[in-house]
Amino acid sequence: MSYLTSVFPQLLEGAKITLQLFSFTLFGSIPLGVLFAFALVANFKPLRWLTQGYVWLMRGTPLLLQLIFVFYGLPILGIVFDRFEAALIAFILNYAAYYAEIFRGGIQAIPKGQYEAAQVLRLSKSQTILKIIIPQVFKMTLPSVGNEVISLVKDTSLIYILGLSDVMRMGKIAMERDATLMPLVGVGIIYLILTGIFTVLLKKIEQHFNYYR
Repeated sequence: MSYLTSVFPQLLEGAKITLQLFSFTLFGSIPLGVLFAFALVANFKPLRWLTQGYVWLMRGTPLLLQLIFVFYGLPILGIVFDRFEAALIAFILNYAAYYAEIFRGGIQAIPKGQYEAAQVLRLSKSQTILKIIIPQVFKMTLPSVGNEVISLVKDTSLIYILGLSDVMRMGKIAMERDATLMPLVGVGIIYLILTGIFTVLLKKIEQHFNYYR
């Protein structure tokens, strides 16, 4: 236990990178997912087909492979990102595809009568989207979005492959240096704490928005 206590500051230093990637991915992928969701239900077929292809590609290939492609593959084409930028781009593009499918289901679940009511009230298309569609989609998809948020916390461990000093890599360094698996126990504890915190927060948010039921 004393060893685990001594290595914890090192792991917590790596957790800063983990939380940065988590936060930036969340705030980047959700708005992008909303845009892609509307593209998936658009009447303009080329846009819908293009977005469907993107979602199929992102959901059909491993996130680890996408990380490797962005950081190691794109430089062949002359497109170079630093390690954190490459990780962030791959994560946002990947999670935006998942959120797009979640939000698409929410959009299509809204009764057509509500669109007709918006027309009767003479709401513009943008007003209908902002005041009627998005609030309801947010409430309906909140549990699914919450599941993806928890998955995102755990998926951040994949960035060790790019050499970033996240909590997973710091644990691996300590494990190899001291020839013990105890640092990985510390890594597991940190991830359990993070997922526990976000699980509680998401439950609170769900309860707050349950007033309409």
